[in-house]
Amino acid sequence: SPPMKRFAIIAIIAAALLSASAGQARPKQLPVEKPNLEMIEDSVLDPTSRFYFPRLQERFEANDTVMTPLEYRYFYLGYMFQEDYDPYRISQFNDSTEALINKPGDITKHDAEKIISFSEKALWDNPLDLRQMSFLIHFLRQKGKPIRAKFWEYRLQNLLNSILSTGTGLDADNAWYVVYPMHEYDLLQLLGYEPIEAEYPADGMDRLKVKPLKDARRFNGEIPGAFYFNVKIPQEEYIRKHPGEE
Repeated sequence: SPPMKRFAIIAIIAAALLSASAGQARPKQLPVEKPNLEMIEDSVLDPTSRFYFPRLQERFEANDTVMTPLEYRYFYLGYMFQEDYDPYRISQFNDSTEALINKPGDITKHDAEKIISFSEKALWDNPLDLRQMSFLIHFLRQKGKPIRAKFWEYRLQNLLNSILSTGTGLDADNAWYVVYPMHEYDLLQLLGYEPIEAEYPADGMDRLKVKPLKDARRFNGEIPGAFYFNVKIPQEEYIRKHPGEE
C-alpha cells in the first residue's frame, strides 16, 4: 500500500475522537453530577466493591465492550487513588510515537506498524493516555484493522464521557474533573475548541480560554469563550509524590 500522508498530531487526535464519537457502539451518556471523590476512593480501594480498581482494570483490559459507563467513570476517577498514579508521568514510548508522526515525509507502512506498537506499549504503561489512544485508533484504521480500532474507540468514548459526566465545564462550580491536565486539551479538541490561553483562578482550578473551530459543540445554544477544570487531586498528589517541587 502507498505511504500515508503525514498529519499534524492535532489532526490525528481530532479524527480519532470524531470517529469514536460517531462510532456505532456509542455508549450511553451518564447523567452529569459532581463526583463524590471520597465515595469513589472508598469503592476503588475496597476489595468487596464492584468498583474495586484491579477488577475494573481487568474488565478494561478485556477485549470486549461489557464495561458499563458507570464502571468507566469509577475507573477514570478512581485512577487518582492508585499508588502508582502520577498526574504528570509520561511513558517513555510517547516520544517515540510523536517523533515518528512528526518526522518529515510520508508515513511508511513500517512507520505505521511502529506507531501502533509504541502506542500499545504507552497504553500498557498508562491506560488513560487519550492521546496515544487516538494515535492507535487512527493507525489501526489506516492499517485496515477496524475491529481492533472499534474496541479502542469504545474505550476512548467512554473515558471522554466520564469526564463530561463530572460537570458542564462552564464555571468554577461546575468544572470538569480530569485525572491528567493533558486531558483538558484532548477533551477540548473533541468538542471542537482550540485552547489559546491558560489561567489559574484558584488553587486546583484551571480555566482555558478557547477559540471555536468549525464544528464547535454549542452549550445552551452558545459558544463559550472558556472552560473550567478541577485539578485539585492531581495537584495534591503531585505535591505528595514530589515533595519540594512546584
